[in-house]
Amino acid sequence: MSSASYELVLRNGRLLQLTDAPLSEAQPVDIAIESGQIVAMAPQIAAIGQSELDLKGKLVSPPFVESHVHLDSALTAGQPRWNQSGTLFEGIEIWRERKQDLSLEDVKERAIQTLKQQAMQGVLYVRSHADVSEANLVALKALLEVREQVKDWITLQVVAFPQDGIYGSSKNEALIEEALKLGVDGIGGIPHYELTREDGVKSVHRIFELAQQYDRLIDIHCDEIDDDNSRFLEVVIACAIRSELGSRVSASHTTAFGSYNNAYAYKLLGFLRRTQINFIVNPLINITLQGRTDTYPKRRGLTRVKELWQQGMNLSLGHDCVQDCWYSLGTGNMLDVASMLIHAAQMTGLDEIDACYNMVTWNGAKTLNLANQYGVEVGKPANLIVLDAANRFDAIRRRPPVSYVVSRGRLLASTETPVTQWNAP
Repeated sequence: MSSASYELVLRNGRLLQLTDAPLSEAQPVDIAIESGQIVAMAPQIAAIGQSELDLKGKLVSPPFVESHVHLDSALTAGQPRWNQSGTLFEGIEIWRERKQDLSLEDVKERAIQTLKQQAMQGVLYVRSHADVSEANLVALKALLEVREQVKDWITLQVVAFPQDGIYGSSKNEALIEEALKLGVDGIGGIPHYELTREDGVKSVHRIFELAQQYDRLIDIHCDEIDDDNSRFLEVVIACAIRSELGSRVSASHTTAFGSYNNAYAYKLLGFLRRTQINFIVNPLINITLQGRTDTYPKRRGLTRVKELWQQGMNLSLGHDCVQDCWYSLGTGNMLDVASMLIHAAQMTGLDEIDACYNMVTWNGAKTLNLANQYGVEVGKPANLIVLDAANRFDAIRRRPPVSYVVSRGRLLASTETPVTQWNAP
């Protein structure tokens, strides 16, 4: 009998691994946790735990990663009015009205409520954009305070995002640099919403300059429009190649990529082979917002997901909006996001379905530049989730509640799986 003991031992789990084949049965595992770290893993651990949890054969997975969300606008649907057209541009106008009434307390309360909702569903890593188009920078300052307040149970990255464009106002360029000085994790932009094509190109170049000056990650809202003439992705690619920033760069949305003619699209795919940039896809929101001016056929409003995946690009997923002026629905559940991508992007092969699960786990950690501290492995932080599922396919097909969420070595949340009783004679 071993005399060793640990703070927490998880028993009778089945470990999901990145290299598992589709539909394969995950291998049995016990996991020992001490001082917030995973210190031992084996099919059976003899040592006792001060606390023990019987997982009853459930799936142990690394936590979900939310690669793209706007916490400053979350939970504001209907304020001050509803988006009746369902378009991106009406949403921007509604948010312009709503953000005049923002306060630190308002943003912090809604952001923390949303983060708790996400964490209970297994999300322990989040990248949020913060609007920096208002002179008081209240949304940004609130999210920076939230980042500090929640750091003991969830990892939050904050990206400075000029919703109205870096050059949409004479003050915005200075505001985004002030945001960098305040300590944001990344810098963003929205070149397709700048006043002119020239301003859009200029904004991308300025983003790369500032990212290098302040040593920050880059995440640009890029070509989130149906217009096949919106071609700022090529500018991002060129800047990424010349700066050699590679995997520190993310292009979010890129929905116009789905409308480009094939000759141009395949030229871009060739250029992408020279980069390591990340693509962030937001299927719930973009299948809702895009194609609004189409009659029939209606475009799906997604980037070229399958082609990018087949080429080996790193794709991760975001909920983007949770009950706000762009998307009045949503709960923050990343399995819902993965499921929607499977349908909308026709990622229905077994390898493709597994890939969509990876997009809300391992790939997301790579996008957030956190891969070295992510994963259920000895020596890594004890952040993991437990699902009542057999494998990735089963998890996405049934989308069961997350049974247990372990964060920093502590049981953060638990949810009982619903039980249905059949009463027919």
